[in-house]
Amino acid sequence: MSIYAQRASTRVTPQMKQARSDQVANSAGGFVFQLDKWKCLERFLILGAEGGTYYVKEGDSIDKNVKCLDACVQEDAARTVKTIVAISEEGRAPKQAPAIFALAKISGSADPTARKFALGAIERVCRTGSFLFDYVRDIEQFRGWGRGLRTAIANWYLNKDARELAYQIVKYQQREGESHVDTLRRAHPQTQNEDLQDVLRYAVGKLEVPATWLDTGKPHQQVLAAVEAAKRATTETEVVRLITAHGLVRECIPTQWLNSPAVWEALLEKMPMHAMVRNLAKMTSIGLIAPMSEASKKVCAAFGNTDAIRKSRLHPMAILIAHGIYKSGHGQKGKLSWTPVPQLVDALDSAFYLGFANIVPTGKNWLLGIDVSGSMGYDSSAAGGALSCAEVAAAMAMVTMRSEQNWYCHGFCNTFVDLGLTAKMTLDAVLSNTRQRNFGSTDCALPMVYALQKRIPVDTFVVYTDNETWAGHIQPFQALQQYRQQMNRPKAKLIVCGITATNFTIADPTDPGMLDVVGFDATAPAVMADFSRE
Repeated sequence: MSIYAQRASTRVTPQMKQARSDQVANSAGGFVFQLDKWKCLERFLILGAEGGTYYVKEGDSIDKNVKCLDACVQEDAARTVKTIVAISEEGRAPKQAPAIFALAKISGSADPTARKFALGAIERVCRTGSFLFDYVRDIEQFRGWGRGLRTAIANWYLNKDARELAYQIVKYQQREGESHVDTLRRAHPQTQNEDLQDVLRYAVGKLEVPATWLDTGKPHQQVLAAVEAAKRATTETEVVRLITAHGLVRECIPTQWLNSPAVWEALLEKMPMHAMVRNLAKMTSIGLIAPMSEASKKVCAAFGNTDAIRKSRLHPMAILIAHGIYKSGHGQKGKLSWTPVPQLVDALDSAFYLGFANIVPTGKNWLLGIDVSGSMGYDSSAAGGALSCAEVAAAMAMVTMRSEQNWYCHGFCNTFVDLGLTAKMTLDAVLSNTRQRNFGSTDCALPMVYALQKRIPVDTFVVYTDNETWAGHIQPFQALQQYRQQMNRPKAKLIVCGITATNFTIADPTDPGMLDVVGFDATAPAVMADFSRE
C-alpha cells in the first residue's frame, strides 16, 4: 500500500482523524458519532450530569444536556414528558433528580402545551413529599406561581386519600429549607373533604390533635395522633407500641430514641426497601444487625426477594454503592462506624443482580470490553456516586457474565488490560481488580482488534465506555467491519454501553448491527440480550 492510500484510506482511519462527514469530535479530540437527541435525553435522565466528566466540567455538561432537553421539547413535548415519566416510574435511573429537574424545566416552558403536559405529570414523577420539595425548588428557577402551577401542586395533595396524605406529611416534613407549610401557602389547595382538611390543617400547624384519636379516630387521624404521642413519649416501650400499632417510620421518631435497638427492631418490621438500604449502617452500629441475629436474617431475606426489590424501584446502582459503603465499615461523612456482617455483605452482592430486569440467556458468544482508561477513573465518578465509572462498568458487565455461558471479558485503555474477572467473583473483588488497573489513554477499537488478532468467534461485542476514544490507529466502527469481513461473521454486533451523559457514541447510527444503550439503566442488560438474539 502506498503512502497516499494509507493516508486517504476509508477503511482504516486514526481516531484523531475524521473518517466520515457525519462524525463529530468528542471532548478528547477523537472522532465519533453524534448521538440522537432522544438518546442524549435518556442518558441524562438516567446518568445525570453531576460531577461532570474527566474532560467536561459539571456546569458545561449540564448546559449541553439542558440544550438537548430544550431541543426534544421543541420537537415533541408530549414524547419528552412521556420519556421522563417512563424512566422515573420504571425505576431505570439511580437518582430522580434529573427527571425532576427536566419536568420542572418544561413546566416553565414558554409553550403552553408543553407546560400542560409537564404539570399533568407532577404526581407521577414526584411520588413522595421529598420529590415534591425538589420539584418546587427547581420550578422557581423557571417561572412564578401562576394558576396552572398552583392547581397542579394543589392536586398533588388533594388527589390522595387522607391516610396516604397524612403519611406523606409526617414522613417528609421538610427538605433543605422547603416544607409543606411553604408549599401549601403558595398552592392554596381548597377542598370540601373534611378528612383532607384535617391533614392540611395539621401540616400548617393549625390543628390540635385530640389524644382520643389514637384509639378511636379515622385512619388518618390515628397517624397524626401517633406522631404527636411519639413526641410526648417518655419510655422506649411507648415508642415501640406506637410504631407497631400505627406503622410509624423513622422520620416520625424523636431523635432521642434512635439509638435504641428495640425501636429499630420495631421499625424494621415494615421498613421499605429504600429505607432498609439507607439504615443498614445505623442498625449495625447499634447492634440490632449482628451475626446470627434475627434482624440480620430478616434483612438478608429481604435482599433475596426479587419481587420486593423490583416493586420497590430500588435501583441496582443504589445497592452497589450501599454494598461498598457497608463493607467498608464507616460512612463517607460523619463518624458512624460499624462491623459489617458477612452474610449481609453477600446478600447485598446478590441483590445487585436481582435489581435488573429479567434476562433470558441468548446462547450467543459475547466479548465484553471494559474501558479502564484514565477518563473512566474517579475524576468522572458514576452518577455522582462513590465509585468510578470503570468500577460501575465492570459491575454492569458482571450482569451479562452471570446470565450468559459463553463470554470473554477484558479491560482496555490504549492496550489490552487483563482484569482477571470471572462470573463467580464477588462485587468487591470485581471492583478491586478494576480499581487497580484504571489508567491510560483510550482506544475503543481494541475489543474488535483483539478478537480479530486472536481469532475469537464473537456474536456480540459490548463496549462499556465514556466514548472519549482517541488513541487508536483505526476507528471502532471500522474495526468491527474488518472483524466481520476477515472472520466471515457478517452479523457480528456491537453494543455501546454509555457510562457518562455525553452527546456522542462510537456506534455507527447507520449500521443496524450496532446499538447504543445507557449505562446504569436497570433494563439495559435485558435490552442487550434481546438485541443480540435478533
